[in-house]
Amino acid sequence: MSKKRKIVTIDGPSGVGKSTISRRLAAQLKFTYLDTGAMYRSVALKCKQLNLDFTDERVMEGVLERINLRFEPAPSPDADVLVFLDDIEVTTDIRTPEISMLASKVSAMAAVRNKLTVLQQQMGAAGNVVVEGRDTGTVVFPDAAYKFYLDAAPEERASRRILQLRAGKMLVDEQKILEQIIKRDNDDQQRTIAPLKKANDAKLIDTTGIDIDQVLALMLNYID
Repeated sequence: MSKKRKIVTIDGPSGVGKSTISRRLAAQLKFTYLDTGAMYRSVALKCKQLNLDFTDERVMEGVLERINLRFEPAPSPDADVLVFLDDIEVTTDIRTPEISMLASKVSAMAAVRNKLTVLQQQMGAAGNVVVEGRDTGTVVFPDAAYKFYLDAAPEERASRRILQLRAGKMLVDEQKILEQIIKRDNDDQQRTIAPLKKANDAKLIDTTGIDIDQVLALMLNYID
C-alpha cells in the first residue's frame, strides 16, 4: 500500500453494491469496514420516528446532540454492519427505500454533514479502514491511499435493489424503485454540500454486467 494513509474509500450512487464490496474488501485486507451511509440513514430514521422537520438546521442540531449511534461488526461477510440507534437495533429498518430517500435529504443539511463527517474522520483516524459512501474520497478522507468510484446503469441498480428487498420479504413496486434511484442520483449530485462525484484520483469501476467477485478482483489487483 502507498505511503498515504492506510484508508480505502469507495464512493458511488445508490444500489451500486458499495456495501457488499466494501465488506469483502475489508475482510481481504484485514481492515475495519466503516459504512457512512448507515449513519445518515440512522439520522433520517430518527427524524421520521419523531416526525421532525429535517429541513430546519436548528431542529437537526438538536437531534444530533441527543442521538446515540453504535455499530457492531456484521455477523457474516455478506451481512450488513449491525446498527443501533439509541440502543435499539435498526439494521433492517434503515435499509428501506423510504429511508434511503430521506437519508439523501438529511445528508444535504450542513449541520448533519458537518457532525457526521467529523465523527467519520475520528473513527478512521488510525487508518486500516475501508470506508464507503458518497463523499469519502472527496471530503472525508481526501488523503486516502486508494480511492474507488463504483457506478452502474440505473436499471441494473434498480434490479439489484429489487432482489435485495424481495429477499427481505418486502413488497416491491419495480417502477417506483427505478424512479427513486434516478431521483436520488440527481439529489445527491446536485446538492450544494459534498455532492456525489468521483474524486480526481479515484479508480472508476463500472459494475454493470460484472459480479462482485470480479469487482473485488479488480480492486485487489489495483491495490497490489
